[in-house]
Amino acid sequence: MLAEIIAVGSEMLTPHRQDTNSLYLTAGLNDLGVTVAFKTIVGDNRDHLRSAIHIAINRADIVLLSGGLGPTEDDLTRECLAESLNLSLRRNEAVFEFLQKRFAARKMEMPANNAKQADQIEGAEILPNTNGSAPGQWLDFAHNGVRKLVALLPGPPKELQPLFETECKPRLAAALPPYYMARRQLRMALIPESLVDARTAPIYNQFPDVQTTILAGSAEIQLHFVCVKPTLAEAEARVETVADAVAREMGDDIFSLNGESLEEVVLLMLGVRRRTLAIAESCTGGLLGQRLTSIPNSSRVFLGGAIAYSDRSKTALADVPSYLIDEHGAVSDTIARALAEGIRRRTGSSLALGITGIAGPAAPRGLDANKPVGLVYIALTDGEDTQVKELHLPGDRERIRLWSTQHALEMLRRYLA
Repeated sequence: MLAEIIAVGSEMLTPHRQDTNSLYLTAGLNDLGVTVAFKTIVGDNRDHLRSAIHIAINRADIVLLSGGLGPTEDDLTRECLAESLNLSLRRNEAVFEFLQKRFAARKMEMPANNAKQADQIEGAEILPNTNGSAPGQWLDFAHNGVRKLVALLPGPPKELQPLFETECKPRLAAALPPYYMARRQLRMALIPESLVDARTAPIYNQFPDVQTTILAGSAEIQLHFVCVKPTLAEAEARVETVADAVAREMGDDIFSLNGESLEEVVLLMLGVRRRTLAIAESCTGGLLGQRLTSIPNSSRVFLGGAIAYSDRSKTALADVPSYLIDEHGAVSDTIARALAEGIRRRTGSSLALGITGIAGPAAPRGLDANKPVGLVYIALTDGEDTQVKELHLPGDRERIRLWSTQHALEMLRRYLA
């Protein structure tokens, strides 16, 4: 069963408002084994909305429309759906009375335009909205010999969500054959998307009943596997088969087999190996520490660290000798090494990371003035041996900082592995 979600409202076609309802509705449909094939955002324009509805009815089995059920002139969803299906609208007296009582309870006279919220599409079932004035509507009909399920839902999330759960979702569950959706996610850091696809496509293409999606971003690659079957056991078995085959191909490049973040994996590995970690950050300005401390109970293995941004703070907080900064510059493999070794001694941690670099947009003064933006050094020490990695990262300041922390965590993960 394929579904389409239509979000109605011109405000969502501006930079100031986002459609979040479709995310909620997608999760609810997925729970029923329904795949959302299309999402459409359409403004409050009669011709545009009718066109979007016509397309959706012809290509999807289930169509959910959110928004456009209010009392104003630009609330057109009821009217456009009725026109698209050549159905009439009639005033539902029970809904009209409900609206009047709602306003009376607030000691207000109901404006005349609120009456349109009581207009019911021919053949539709009213979905009571206990959290607002706009009721939803439900249609179950045949279109060109194919069964279609259509629901009109109010736009405000506080109204849409309870109405979907109590009125719409049970109707969908009763109307649909039992299907279950299984998911699996693999994650890899610092590897090109094209390389991942070249190595894994020959595998996942053998499983046409499993939807495979490759996502790139935030210095990592994610592989998502989704399968829908009549039983959950069947769906899970197919997903596990393709995911396990891909995992064998990618080997140690995979840091997560079940969707965990890189920082979660690193903290878990530190705990299993009874190691502790401290960090000294310069160009990343505390971003690495923020990623680690965003995970609950990270204090069991993460002792803390320092944001050693200035040359003076590198000496004061991480015991970096000032003469090393004078000789090599603050951005050098020597200083990265000194940061890691110094913060490890200061905290008594078994492991430590040091990061220094030039995030941009301008290079610092002194010995580092001629060093390029994107030059970053990361050091990892265990007290006996210190590894240093030199990076040349492209992009703006935020990208360089993010990728630096990703390299640091991946460097630590591979050491622990």
